[in-house]
Amino acid sequence: MWRHIASNALTFLIVALFLLVGLVSWGSSQYRAEGPLDQAMCLQVPSGSTMRSVSNQLSDKSAITSPVIFRMGADYAEKSSQLKAGSFRVPENASMEEIIDIVTRGGRNTCGTEVIYRVGVNQTVVDVRELDPVSNRFIEVASFNPADGAPPEEYIAVRGSSDTTYRATIAEGVTSWQIVDALGSLDILDADVSETPAEGTLAPDSYDVRPGDKVSAIVARMETAQARILDEAWASRVDGLPLETPEEALILASIIEKETAVADERRQVASVFINRMERGMRLQTDPTVIYGITQGEGVLGRGLRQSELRGATPWNTYVIDGLPPTPIANPGRASIEAALNPDTTDYVFFVADGTGGHAFATNLDDHNRNVARWREIEAQQGNDG
Repeated sequence: MWRHIASNALTFLIVALFLLVGLVSWGSSQYRAEGPLDQAMCLQVPSGSTMRSVSNQLSDKSAITSPVIFRMGADYAEKSSQLKAGSFRVPENASMEEIIDIVTRGGRNTCGTEVIYRVGVNQTVVDVRELDPVSNRFIEVASFNPADGAPPEEYIAVRGSSDTTYRATIAEGVTSWQIVDALGSLDILDADVSETPAEGTLAPDSYDVRPGDKVSAIVARMETAQARILDEAWASRVDGLPLETPEEALILASIIEKETAVADERRQVASVFINRMERGMRLQTDPTVIYGITQGEGVLGRGLRQSELRGATPWNTYVIDGLPPTPIANPGRASIEAALNPDTTDYVFFVADGTGGHAFATNLDDHNRNVARWREIEAQQGNDG
């Protein structure tokens, strides 16, 4: 009898083992299989959430087939404790495994509302946009200049929301004073900077920011980034340049930045100034004259007068020899690299050509003809206006 009982028990254990293996196999396939979500969605994970609350939320939205399998999969992958707060885009038919990866990966929010503070040469613009999870594209909700008065309701409604992310985007060619002034005026930041950072030392780029961040901390990130860019560019510079230090390269790069917004022209413009320096010619560039007038604090907003072109300032390259004593703006990576790796040309002149770019010349006669054409274009544009 005991032998019969033992045989039955063994049979039962074998059957139970097969059932368990089958159940695990089925659960694993369910965990990795395409999910039931028929269109992408935004999943909000508040701070303090648990895998249980997330799995129930996903189940309520018909994004997963089983909250239990979802949680068991997270436990098995040792990711249950790695849940991140934020707003995440869950693609259509995402498997439970893919969703676990999305909510535990970290980094920036991939869904929700984004506020971008665009610091430009002429003004700061605030863009409020919201991600449409289905198309995976941002839709503009509001755009305004904070200097024009009270912000719109669309901005006020999302400011401080848990699924709102913020970025400060700094344009190339903005001065250090403009950057600090713009960041200090933003209502989400702590304006704790009283002195303007050295001109040219802040890297134009896009920076993630959070409400309550100190402007000084953001400036420090910009300074670190610019120092790294300059070090890398200086290490890979071409031989024979008339630039003795990285600081001189930064000064030249800032002039290139202010002279052209056309990416393909930067190295040509750089070659003009390098050729002038090598021949002992003055740089004679208008942006340096403007900087001598404004000191980087705001925009001149008008054309230069002849008296200003002749006026003596440390930055007026119509009067001084060589480079000015400091940069005249914060150049981007491309302009820094152009200053240290210019095109090889014989150009020593350039003037606007009416297309947004410039006409280059190797001699004064050709340059004068290019200038005459530009004057004709200016006159025609004035008549059209």
